[in-house]
Formats: sequence, C-alpha cells, structure tokens
Amino acid sequence: MSVYLYLSLIPEALIASMLSPEEFGVYYAVGSKKKSSGQAIFFQVNPEFRSKYFRIQEGLARCVPHEDGAPKASIYISVYRVLEHVPITELGKLYVVTQDGRTLGLEHSEEFPVNDDGLHLYKEIAPVTPLIASRLNAIDFFDLIVRNPTSLVTLPAVAFTELRLGELATDPVLGQAGDLPYSNMDHLREVLLDLKTKSVATKMVDRISPASFSYRTVKNGFYVGNENGLRYYPMPSSEVLLAQHYRWWRSANM
Repeated sequence: MSVYLYLSLIPEALIASMLSPEEFGVYYAVGSKKKSSGQAIFFQVNPEFRSKYFRIQEGLARCVPHEDGAPKASIYISVYRVLEHVPITELGKLYVVTQDGRTLGLEHSEEFPVNDDGLHLYKEIAPVTPLIASRLNAIDFFDLIVRNPTSLVTLPAVAFTELRLGELATDPVLGQAGDLPYSNMDHLREVLLDLKTKSVATKMVDRISPASFSYRTVKNGFYVGNENGLRYYPMPSSEVLLAQHYRWWRSANM
C-alpha cells in the first residue's frame, strides 16, 4: 500500500496515512468513535519530502496496515509549527473537505486574482485563526503579516482565504448584506467604516474566530506562503461547482 503525507490546516499537523486524499478526507472530516467530526482542509505533501524538523522516516515506518489488513488511517508526525517548516514547493493539491466528508481538490495557479477596489475580509486558517478586515489586497496583506520588517507582529508562514463582502466592500454603512452569514454584522460594518475613514491598513474583526468557516463565503481561493514565496489555490466559481462538483457544493451550502 502507498503511504501519503498530508499537511492539515484544521488543526495544523503533519500526518502520514495509507488513505488516498479522498479517503483521508472522509476519515478526517467525518471522524470515528475516538475522534470528533468537522470541516477539514489539508495539502498533499511530496512523499519524498524530508526535514530535520520532522521525524518523517520514523512516522512512515509506523504507518503499516492493521492486523486485519485494513490500511493505517493516520500517524501524526508533528502538531506544532508545521506550516513554517514545509516549503511551499513541497505542497501538492489543496483538499477542501465538508463536514460530511465531500472532498474538493484544488490545484495552485501561477496567476493571482486581479486587484479590485474596495475593502477586504481575510480569514486566517493557520497557524492562527483571526478574522481581519483590510484595505490591502491579498498579496499586500500577506507581505504585511509575513515580510514586513517594521511590524512588531509577524508570522513565519500563513494560510488564509479572502471572504466575500459584497456591497459592504464599498459601502459599509448602506450596502446590503444579502446572503452574507457573518455574525455581529453591526460590528463588521463599524470595522469596515473605520478602515475607510482612518489611516489604518487592517483591523481585527474577531480575534478568537474559530478555525472553520463557510466555504460558500470564499471570494476567490486560498493562499499559503512564507518568507520565500506565496502560492495561490483558486476556488472554482459557484457555477462551475454547481455543474461539475454538485455533491460537494450542495454539502458546502447545507
């Protein structure tokens, strides 16, 4: 049986498994008797990747079938400071998994979204999980929190996504919220208004935001990067998801 390496973002971990990405997505999201269920997001990692920071070879050696021949579902190699020690060049597909185990695989793209006017809402996924509003586009936001030498608070690596704001991106006061599912909408409007009227680039919306979030709110895709670079994984449009990934899209909207 093949052994795979996965970098989980919810929670952050490096895991060896004998399950394929789709099988691992079901196992990791739906859970078992000894594990709670929930949303899952993970990268497939180059199986040849080795690092002095991880005991990968030992983990792979322990990833053997059970006595009844069933594949070993998971061997945790590390659960601390994983993202910063895995080069983005070692990352393969990003798998986005719904709570009932529907798995959507995303390839990275060399083209980033075209900059647009208006405000932005960023959900950091790992290693921290706050919800941040900003006047900066995704690339500038990444540079601010990872590459800015003058900032007192930076991260060695980060994975995040941009969430939809709709009309609130240009008119926080009178813009229609529409189908946006965010809690405490009045607070969000106040934060966005501050960004339009004050000389600040970012403002915290929720410092204790949970790691999980609604996939239908993703504006364009997912970002992962460190001091050496940034990689973008675009999310298909709702029309493409409906036509080509109906079961996943239906599950994501439940």
